[in-house]
Amino acid sequence: MDFPTRAVHAGQQPDATTGAVIPPIVLSSTFAQETPGVHKGFEYSRTGNPTRQRLETALASLDGGRYGLAFASGNAAAGVVLKVLSPGDHVVAGSDLYGGTYRIFEQVLRRYGIDFSYANPNDSAAFAPQNNTRLIWVETPTNPLIQVSDISAIARQKGAALLVVDNTFASSYLQNPLELGADIVLYSSTKYLGGHSDIVGGALVCSDEAVYERLKFFQNAVGAVPSAFDCWLLQRSLKTLHLRMESHCDNAEAVAAFLQAHPKVERVYYPGISDHPGHAVAKRQMRRFGGMVSFELAGDLNAFFRALNLFTLAESLGGVESLACHPASMTHASIPAEVRLKNGVKDNLIRLSVGVESATDLVDDLDQALSRAP
Repeated sequence: MDFPTRAVHAGQQPDATTGAVIPPIVLSSTFAQETPGVHKGFEYSRTGNPTRQRLETALASLDGGRYGLAFASGNAAAGVVLKVLSPGDHVVAGSDLYGGTYRIFEQVLRRYGIDFSYANPNDSAAFAPQNNTRLIWVETPTNPLIQVSDISAIARQKGAALLVVDNTFASSYLQNPLELGADIVLYSSTKYLGGHSDIVGGALVCSDEAVYERLKFFQNAVGAVPSAFDCWLLQRSLKTLHLRMESHCDNAEAVAAFLQAHPKVERVYYPGISDHPGHAVAKRQMRRFGGMVSFELAGDLNAFFRALNLFTLAESLGGVESLACHPASMTHASIPAEVRLKNGVKDNLIRLSVGVESATDLVDDLDQALSRAP
């Protein structure tokens, strides 16, 4: 079945008891057992819940995977993946990555004897594993410089290491890392999968049964699972993912073209631009180029942010409404300034999550805000 059909129907069979086209939310925390250990597939909602199971079925289907796991946040999902590591293990990750991920790596796990190194996202060979490399961690497109890594090229050299791809910026509609050789796909489902800025969630998708069983064990043991209501909201949102992503992409292309031509913009980061370093790779491994655009402003940042009307200054991304973010002081503030600057995240960088409003209105809003940024 094609993606739109799976988005609407995967995990959404009518309720067997009532015939309800939309299955009911199961809020029960515990489930009756006929005799000790004998039950109808559910015993306790941390371990498994019918509403979460339907969502996990849908998540797996949309990424072309066999298994899906839902979590209370993207960081919770990342934390479960990282629990496969032991002291002495090594992780190689792209140098341009979400500040929260860097914080887990450097401020939480490094003190447990786990080593991390960072590779240029545009250089596939730089991700080559060492003898003790257990995970290769790839964001593509990256946060916040919208760089593109070649998943297939990295997968070909991964050896025994697990290749984890944070697919949050692309979504399962635009990119399917499992088909390109990844072992685990990670999402902050708060973003495009949720799409309405009203839930916080995370997700993992994989196809290897042994990998799934390990991750499932940690999901249950750690317990960072979403509520049944949040699972229901997220599955509802997945049904329109393909429609929303097409609109996000249309608008981002218009915004990027406008910014490229503006005299107060020093540089635009968007893989849909033909001279973007990752344009060819993005064209090959993505359906379209996404809804995230970053740019460097030659003007007063605070004046620009204050003048915006439709773009809201806020963290997060992927909602139907457009957001503007200053990575250096917001999403990436946990990364030391010298590290940010070394990786190219300048203090005048602005990250836009381009929503689904009228492209003309969004361009007009940026135009008037730039005019007020001396």
